[in-house]
Amino acid sequence: MAGTAYVSTAIPYVNAKPHLGFALEIVQADAIARYQRLRGRDTFFMTGSDENSLKNVRAAEAEGITTRELCDRNSQAFQALLPGLNIDASYFIRTSEEMHFKGAQKLWAMSRPEDIYKKHYTGQYCVGCEEFYTEKEAPNGICPEHERPLETVEEENYFFRLTNYQDRLLDLIESGKMRILPAARYNETVAFIRSGLQDFSISRSKQRAGGWGIPVPGDPEQVMYVWYDALANYITGLDFENEAPAYQKYWADCPDKTHVIGKGINRFHTVYWPAMLMSSGLPTPDMVFIHGYLTIEGMKISKSLGNVIDPLVQADKYGIDAVRYYLLRAVSPYADGDYSEDRMRDVYNADLANNLGNLSRRVETLSEKAGYAPAPLDGAPEAPEGFHEAMADYRFNDAVGAILGLSDALNQRIEEVKPWELQKAGNTADLEAFLGEMVEGIRRIAYWVTPFIPGAASQMRETFAGGPVKRSKPLFPRIQ
Repeated sequence: MAGTAYVSTAIPYVNAKPHLGFALEIVQADAIARYQRLRGRDTFFMTGSDENSLKNVRAAEAEGITTRELCDRNSQAFQALLPGLNIDASYFIRTSEEMHFKGAQKLWAMSRPEDIYKKHYTGQYCVGCEEFYTEKEAPNGICPEHERPLETVEEENYFFRLTNYQDRLLDLIESGKMRILPAARYNETVAFIRSGLQDFSISRSKQRAGGWGIPVPGDPEQVMYVWYDALANYITGLDFENEAPAYQKYWADCPDKTHVIGKGINRFHTVYWPAMLMSSGLPTPDMVFIHGYLTIEGMKISKSLGNVIDPLVQADKYGIDAVRYYLLRAVSPYADGDYSEDRMRDVYNADLANNLGNLSRRVETLSEKAGYAPAPLDGAPEAPEGFHEAMADYRFNDAVGAILGLSDALNQRIEEVKPWELQKAGNTADLEAFLGEMVEGIRRIAYWVTPFIPGAASQMRETFAGGPVKRSKPLFPRIQ
């Protein structure tokens, strides 16, 4: 599978430090990018931080620091997720950087003139969502997402004529030119478009924005609405402003462009963003994969509830691969999922310590005692049955399940053959044939498990790379 691929996360606001909910998304996106690279695709993986929002301004005011100071500090916390969760990103974009400012302004300037107009507007606004809500969407004046009262905002803003794109958006989605997974989110998007689109605001007054944000081209008294500027990051991070080789390769000419986002920002990515690109005459995404929310022991993640979990603390406690594994195996890729430390320990011991780690240790020990030295691996091994089909639909849990099935089978073979008896009897030929079978299986696991637990995969590949097998440190020591 040659060619290029592009993968991105949404970019989170930096009004607070990252929690386990965003770790779910960045690990999912990393798994997709790593898988694409295993298949031979030249893959660009973009993540970053969203810094031009009103909620960032207010968070800084509450702390008594400048917005720049808050963004610099918290952006570093998000960047720390890359080494902290073994994320192999190609670029981390900050929307406060000059390349993004110029690229977003270029996107605006390229829009069809008839698609952008200015009007006076009064609406109900949620700072947490950075979104206006209609009376139908919030009949009690309460944000349906944050469950807080909406603010009444009255000012003159620029609007994008989304109504010009209803038919083109339906064709884009229903034809499959832009896929949306899972099916429930596809249906949600189509229903939203068919219900009748409304033009949406794409700017704020400079005064209400606290002087923070990207100036609208030709109107210094207005700054871009944070969602307009944030969506542009997917191309500005490729140096769209200069139409650099990276932009041409990974967006303009790329046949597989995937956004990984949470369900709360569906319409921005499946409706607003494609329409903005259409207006500017630019290619649209090929896939939008939408995951559910992560809860903590059944409760919504909330600072007020005191249940915000730092993913790096969990990684320090259980290991990077263990946290990645839990998020990809124990959490549904399509629906809401839950995290608890009790379940983390159960999943870790059952799948990693008792199954995969135990298999690797047994084969290492048998091989070392027998002086077994396999030939070097030549090329990519065959994937477990059903693995590629699961990854094509981002069913990470099923893909990992296919690998675990292979590990189960190898462990069972050890029990059936009892190689220690072959060793005791001096049956060297049969023992070497059996160890060859085991090493081949572990190499298959080590290669294809790389997107999920890259650290352990690397150790397994090194142990069974060829030449005499020596016991390494245990992959996953059991948690008592």
